[in-house]
Amino acid sequence: MTIFLQILTAFLGSIGFSILFNVRGSKLFIAGLGGALSWGLYLALGPVLSSDSIKYFIASLFVTIYAEAFARIKKSPTTSFLVPGFIPLIPGGALYNTMKYALHNDWSLFADKASYTVQLALAIAAGIVAISSFMRMVNATIHYINLHKHKNT
Repeated sequence: MTIFLQILTAFLGSIGFSILFNVRGSKLFIAGLGGALSWGLYLALGPVLSSDSIKYFIASLFVTIYAEAFARIKKSPTTSFLVPGFIPLIPGGALYNTMKYALHNDWSLFADKASYTVQLALAIAAGIVAISSFMRMVNATIHYINLHKHKNT
C-alpha cells in the first residue's frame, strides 16, 4: 500500500508543480504521470540496484526521454514535462538533513550527507544531459539530411 501511496503523491505533487508552470488540459495529466512514472521506476529499481545514484540516473534518463517524446507529441516545450517529472526525484530529505547537520555544527555528518546529496543531484543532471545531448544530435542529423535532400533535388 505504501508504494501505491508514494506513486500517487508523486503524481499529485507533479501536477501541483505543473499548475505553477501553467501546464493546462491533457498536458497536466501527462506531466503528472511523468512524475508518477519516474518515482515508480526509482522504487522498482530498489530491489535490483543498491546505489541510489544509479537509480536516480536511470530514472532521470527515463523521465527525460518521456518529456522529450511528449513535447513532440503535444508540440510543447520539453520543460513542460521535464520539470514536473523530476519533482519526485528532488532529494529534498537529503538536502534538509545536510542543512540540519550544518546548523547543529555536526560537520562529520554534514560532509557525509552533503556528499550524498551532491551525488544524487549529479546523477539527475547527468541523465538530463545525456538524453538532451542525444536528442540534439538526432535533430541536427535529421535537419542536415533534409537540407541536403532538398539541395540535391
